Amino acid sequence: MPAPFPKKISQILPTFQNVAQTSNYLVRFALPSGGAYPLTTHLRSKGIDDRFDLSDIGLLCSGASIPGSSFATLDVRGEYQGVIEKMAHTRQFTQIDLEFYVDNRYKSLRFLEHWMEYISGSSGQRPQENAYHFRMRYPDYYKSNETRIIKFEKNHRQFLEYKFIGLFPLALNSTRVQYQNSNVLKATCSFHYDRYISGETSSLSQKAGRDLNFGPEESNMYNLRPYNNMADVLNPLREGMGVSYNWPKQVSSSLKTNSSTTGNNNLTDANNNSTPSNTN
Repeated sequence: MPAPFPKKISQILPTFQNVAQTSNYLVRFALPSGGAYPLTTHLRSKGIDDRFDLSDIGLLCSGASIPGSSFATLDVRGEYQGVIEKMAHTRQFTQIDLEFYVDNRYKSLRFLEHWMEYISGSSGQRPQENAYHFRMRYPDYYKSNETRIIKFEKNHRQFLEYKFIGLFPLALNSTRVQYQNSNVLKATCSFHYDRYISGETSSLSQKAGRDLNFGPEESNMYNLRPYNNMADVLNPLREGMGVSYNWPKQVSSSLKTNSSTTGNNNLTDANNNSTPSNTN
């Protein structure tokens, strides 16, 4: 290999100008709703409404971690060649720590506290009674399979999404309060999860060929067609659901201009076929 050739600053500057920033991210919780007494019902009884679960708690997340993973390995020792090889046998996922601002109604702190309270369950007695004891709930009732962390850039075009399977709060750290040097109160919670999925997982992204971080080249390898306009995305969804839409004329003309002329399933056809004719 020849010695490296020195590059000009103008050649390497674009590389360092396109680095990701830590401050652009979004945390979105989606709680399970199964069981005779769902987690969402329990939180409502504690004054935590659904809007707070879906939106506000994510906005109050002041610090998050992009998840990581590692492999558990096994040493394979050769008897003759004297070489020790490592073989991966289990993928392990590290827990994540999320830091939250505590609002003046303490909803963010109560959200975490009562989620953990729901997991431990109760025996039916009041907590202050001596006969009170814990009765752990079934994991399907408290594990979230739709919580996401989305890391994006300022132009909102480049982003990376992580979807967590089996996520639940593992440890709510103690929060220090003091008289001196008053600051914004924060709470830190560690979350465990079974695994994560890197990339989009929605049905819309699957139809567009952009799920699981597929790019244009990967989409072609798996016979996936990347979307170029709105009609390419909505046409398959409309046909799959068996729904006809009566699109406004200005929307239909716009989609007709942008959609492919080679297909037979233009979205604009729905505007002509969705309204049945009267044959009285």
